[in-house]
Amino acid sequence: MKRKSKGRPIENHNNASWANIEKTKKNSGVTIPSEEQVLNAKQYADDNEK
Repeated sequence: MKRKSKGRPIENHNNASWANIEKTKKNSGVTIPSEEQVLNAKQYADDNEK
């Protein structure tokens, strides 16, 4: 089933580790998050282990 509304995202990515982009790699365009965001993402992953 295809989504008809393209204006609203399916997932909220505001707190994703790549949301706070510190820099972008020149050749590949890969985004590098700030160290703080990486630590926040790790802490979130560690806290939510099953």
